[in-house]
Amino acid sequence: MKKFMEEFKTFALKGNVVDMAIGVIIGGAFTSIVNSLVNDIFTPLIGVITGGWDFSNMVITVGTANVMVGSFINAVISFLIVALCLFSLVKAMNKLIKKKEAEPAPAPAPSEDVVLLTEIRDLLKNK
Repeated sequence: MKKFMEEFKTFALKGNVVDMAIGVIIGGAFTSIVNSLVNDIFTPLIGVITGGWDFSNMVITVGTANVMVGSFINAVISFLIVALCLFSLVKAMNKLIKKKEAEPAPAPAPSEDVVLLTEIRDLLKNK
């Protein structure tokens, strides 16, 4: 049992698991921001453009069931916005990574011995 707990501790504290947990938490917070953006900004604007439609209250009644079409449309818009944001973020990150890889490493500065020998050589050449 002790070995199992040590293996679990090693797994749980690995960088990948911790990074993933942070990503999930930030994703949850980001989702609430996107939902507010869709419900409070985009949906009313789309309603104005479409002549006053309010997707959030759009319901189709089939028999005794209410099909919440407006909620579904809001969810699709939220998904598209999240996907667009993530695509833009990944694209920017890839661009930064490629830029770092493309830059050649600066040449190391010559040592003091090499600088001194170069100065001596130049002095001898000028005589």
